[in-house]
Amino acid sequence: MPEVRTTRLLLRDWRDSDREPFAAMKADPRVMAHFPAPASRAETDAMIDAMRATWAERGLGMWAVEIPGVATFIGYIGLAVVTFDAPFTGAIEVGWGLVPSAWGQGYATEGAAAALDFGFSHAANLDDIIAFTAARNAPSAAVMRRLGLEHEPESDFEHPRVPLGHPIRPHVFYRISRERWAVQRAESQQP
Repeated sequence: MPEVRTTRLLLRDWRDSDREPFAAMKADPRVMAHFPAPASRAETDAMIDAMRATWAERGLGMWAVEIPGVATFIGYIGLAVVTFDAPFTGAIEVGWGLVPSAWGQGYATEGAAAALDFGFSHAANLDDIIAFTAARNAPSAAVMRRLGLEHEPESDFEHPRVPLGHPIRPHVFYRISRERWAVQRAESQQP
């Protein structure tokens, strides 16, 4: 798993020492407000094992995130393969999850931008990358827009892994193409 450094973050391989803080994060009701339920320790251990396996199998995945010299673990950011039954099954999704103390500081946008760079240039030279979140998750949708992903209302969906009638079942769908990302990056680097 390659390490990626941004201005403030290190996106890195998962360590055994990440298991406890990851479990605490996934048990926090604030973090899990847009998920069906908090995760157990066994579930979070399985998630880390699955994320490591995805890196080994696909050459992309979710990194553990730290702020060097400040915090050894603040969450995860990266790319994932959509595995649930949907019109976009098999697509590559950019995603993130951070501890509450890291919210509102631009870390999700900064790290996800690095993940998009990786996906479009280093991973599989992807043509497009998607993102989705519960319709009521305004902060994540705002990150998607800041990254330049475009909302595709015709692709909004009911998440099949969320129980019928649950308030987070409706999801919004965003996408960005490699071409749009390249133009955005070039424009942002001009004086």
